[in-house]
Amino acid sequence: MNNANSPPAWSLHPRLEQNSITIADLPLSRLLLNRDANYPCLLLAPRRPGASEIIDLDMAEQAQLMTEIDTVSRGLKAVTAYDKLNVAAIGNVVLQVHVHIVARRRDDPAWPKPVWGTVPARPYDLAECERFIAALRRKIGLS
Repeated sequence: MNNANSPPAWSLHPRLEQNSITIADLPLSRLLLNRDANYPCLLLAPRRPGASEIIDLDMAEQAQLMTEIDTVSRGLKAVTAYDKLNVAAIGNVVLQVHVHIVARRRDDPAWPKPVWGTVPARPYDLAECERFIAALRRKIGLS
């Protein structure tokens, strides 16, 4: 419950909630897996109410976000074979600040175009998803 003097509560944007699976809460951000199995795509959503841009975070939070991008990117590199890692905070559809970390392969369905809207999303097989999340959690020290 918020009173007049407390800051607003943070919540994940409904579109991010719908299109992703929560992996864990890191010190600053919620770590999410995009539900489209065509591309291993992780999201970091800083848990700061009202933040729509990285510059809306204070300097310590910006540094923490960079640390989390580094940690998650290294974990993704360890569990996937990719040709290029795409890291972007685009947010043209979902204004809530979030960072995409996408492992791209030259043989993925969209290469070399952006991953959004190129081919229909492919849902993860449940066992495949669980294995991927477990491996990622181990590599970034969450298990």
